[in-house]
Amino acid sequence: MTEYLKGFISYLSAEKGLSKNTLLAYSSDLDNFTGYLKRIKKSPLNITHENLTDFLWHEKMRGLKPRSLYRLMETLRHFYRFLVAEGIMKKNPASTLVAPKIPGKLPSMLNKDEVERLLSAASGEKEREVRNRAMLELLYATGLRVSELVNLETDNVDFGISCVRVIGKGNKERIVPVGKTAVRYLEKYIALRNKKSGASEKGLFLSKLGRKMSRVEFWRQLKNYARKAGITKNITPHVLRHSFASHMLSGGADLRFVQEMLGHSSISTTQIYTHVDTDRLKELHKKYHPRG
Repeated sequence: MTEYLKGFISYLSAEKGLSKNTLLAYSSDLDNFTGYLKRIKKSPLNITHENLTDFLWHEKMRGLKPRSLYRLMETLRHFYRFLVAEGIMKKNPASTLVAPKIPGKLPSMLNKDEVERLLSAASGEKEREVRNRAMLELLYATGLRVSELVNLETDNVDFGISCVRVIGKGNKERIVPVGKTAVRYLEKYIALRNKKSGASEKGLFLSKLGRKMSRVEFWRQLKNYARKAGITKNITPHVLRHSFASHMLSGGADLRFVQEMLGHSSISTTQIYTHVDTDRLKELHKKYHPRG
């Protein structure tokens, strides 16, 4: 089993270009599956559809939530599809698994007033303070993933056309426009950054040690500003990404334009924000209409 797992993870990394976190999720699911195989004393090559169903049912009884169960099922499907493609097996026993129904979950986000309060909370003239404001402004202006934000390099920013070049999931590149407010804070930060650090470090946003900012450190800074702004919602960098998408669509932006900016491979992923806007309209109707 170990040999097959290593081959599968290597395939996902090299051929699919999946992120480290996604690879860890696949590995965790398959480690769990390996434990099941040991308990029933079976090889992964002679497993049946019934065995897989039994395994998934066992995980459900242990309290695995629908979303995690769905991911586990997808892991098994991809794993056995890989074994078939490699000629190790002739038939995929996971191909007919029925996915559980996942309850719709709308993303958490900030309203426009909360965003303004958050950005205003990140004020100051020190290099660290200007850096944090530039990062927050850029995140809200572009809807970048936090991993994309902290991995930006100085040559990814083109001030001539007010755009950033982003390397997203699967090493896919996209060009994202940046608004004038975010550009202004970026220019201000880069002037301070270069004065202190010089141009030797390629990373755009640097820590006090002169290294690229980590996701964890940026998250910590974001939490501090949220508290300072009096925002009680559980805020993460992804909340700003959701807020960006929702505010773009509510302002009249085309869905496919927002899809391109977010780097979604499928427009169905972006469509959740149209549901968010619809729910907001329903909420306002209920609140203000005399027969709501």
